[in-house]
Amino acid sequence: MADSIRHLAVFAAAALAGLLGLAAPAQADKRVALVVGNSAYQHVARLENPKNDARLMAETLRALGFTLVGNGPQLDLDEPALKRAVRNFGDALSGADVALFYYAGHGVQVRGANYLVPVGANPVKEADVEIDMLDTNLVLRQMEGAGTTLNVVVLDACRNNPFGGRGLRSAESGLAQMRAPGGTLISFATQPGNVAQDGNDGNSPFTKALAQTIKRPGLDIFGTFNEVGLAVMQATGNAQQPWVSNSPIRDKFYFAGLPPAQAAAPPVAAAPPSDPAEPASAATPKTTSVNDFILQLGPDQARLDELKKQQQAMEELQKFMETENAKAKILSDIAAKRHEMMKTIANGLRQ
Repeated sequence: MADSIRHLAVFAAAALAGLLGLAAPAQADKRVALVVGNSAYQHVARLENPKNDARLMAETLRALGFTLVGNGPQLDLDEPALKRAVRNFGDALSGADVALFYYAGHGVQVRGANYLVPVGANPVKEADVEIDMLDTNLVLRQMEGAGTTLNVVVLDACRNNPFGGRGLRSAESGLAQMRAPGGTLISFATQPGNVAQDGNDGNSPFTKALAQTIKRPGLDIFGTFNEVGLAVMQATGNAQQPWVSNSPIRDKFYFAGLPPAQAAAPPVAAAPPSDPAEPASAATPKTTSVNDFILQLGPDQARLDELKKQQQAMEELQKFMETENAKAKILSDIAAKRHEMMKTIANGLRQ
């Protein structure tokens, strides 16, 4: 009997751990990200913040369940290294659900196409751009060929054209609008054709807002980038307005997990006012059952079957303990009656 109680107690403890595990964001999807930050330019003005921005984004994405290509931020890449990283990114997307590409550094717009600038780029004429730099469409093609459900491209690269004095007549300020393929969202640090700020506190305003916002549970992907835009506009006095281009995205995606359940439970009658002297914890509604716990946490379909099994195990343990308590009470009653009978027999013998 002791072994049975011990085994059931262990199983119940595991069930309780499973319940508590629902409170943390559970990421069932496979997420892969390539994070690039180029600062140490050799032939044009260096940028201080992209390497910091890339480190911040890599740390944030890793905490949100993303696997990082190269196992961390890829910093100060020349042209061969940048193209190799993008190719490795495409290879890593096999079987992935979500792909995210982040780039901070110089970017230029030439003839309506956007190019990311490796640290060693040194074009002397317009024809050199395609040789020295990376067309952002190559990143999109790697994503399109992978069969991922959601693709996200984040470009914090809308700074002044660093090659403006080199006769690149078709180069324009900022980046150009891009057509987002199916299931893709492209986020720009500012509006097409505009210039983004590099920032003066170690991070760009855009990346700083993005790293803070994607950690907030309950924001889907559209809500996330809308909040990022509002935060950047506030931080820059409306001088910089982030921009998004996207195609229809079939499923909702939450970087930091589902929102808490809202209005899922039926309305309850208002409680009477609490005593001002009463501790705050006493006025807080208590979870009274596993079903209430599920409603408070919100749906998590992938784990409901497991949760039901765990709930059944806890109920079985409770029934078992009740049975053992009942047995103990019966034995106690028998012992009491036996003691009473022995007293009666002893009294009869004395007489």
